[in-house]
Amino acid sequence: MAKQLQVPFTSKLPHPVYFRAANLPAAAAYPRHRHPWGEFVYAYSGVMELKLAGSHYLAPPQYGIWLPPDLEHRGMNRFEASHCSLYLDPAWCRGLPKTACAMAVSPLMKSLMEHLRTHELAQPRTSAERRLFRVLIDQLALAPAHGSYLPMSDDPLLRPVLTALEQHPEDERSLTEWAKALHTTERTLERRCQQRLGLSFSEWRQRLRVVKALAMLEQGHAVEAIALDLGYSSASAFIAMFRRMTGTTPDKVRGHGFVAA
Repeated sequence: MAKQLQVPFTSKLPHPVYFRAANLPAAAAYPRHRHPWGEFVYAYSGVMELKLAGSHYLAPPQYGIWLPPDLEHRGMNRFEASHCSLYLDPAWCRGLPKTACAMAVSPLMKSLMEHLRTHELAQPRTSAERRLFRVLIDQLALAPAHGSYLPMSDDPLLRPVLTALEQHPEDERSLTEWAKALHTTERTLERRCQQRLGLSFSEWRQRLRVVKALAMLEQGHAVEAIALDLGYSSASAFIAMFRRMTGTTPDKVRGHGFVAA
């Protein structure tokens, strides 16, 4: 059962621009809530998940998740995670997306958020600190936006496929085999993938395996064991997929963290 966490602010922010970092235990969750300010969620380590109405946003550490004001959501993490939130009064949200999205985190953004965490800067107090926060917000406005690294869907045809693969990412059944099991056609399933997920079936499955691999790497699993658990015949085949999808190798992720390619 997930450990319920307390929402830090419910009615008013301590400052129009506020930064908060926290370490979360495994299987922890914030209750469903909404607030009149925007929030950018980023995980230094671990994989953060956010559930919105009809959508499931999941971002490994090369992405953050942007939530515009007044959007109901619920946050969770399956494994231990270290994360931060940048809260922005609506006046500071004008240059940011109007809808929830995953946003690519540049090395500069990552360094700025690490600086805020290390120096425990919750809000700007000096002109230098105001400039630092301003740069971070400007970089956030320029960050490439994505629907979600691993989009989910409640579509009646896709949901059983996505749920089954999330539970068993090693499942190698083709789209044709899934279509047959669901009494539909491969063309229909692929069209639903493009319409509901914005990805092909094969790309979605590869992204799922990247996310699963990230969690297992953090737990200290060997690359060879991860490859077998995810359905690959060899470690080299898994490493090639991981490098193609992320621009780096599993060993570098384990040693230095995950930075966007």
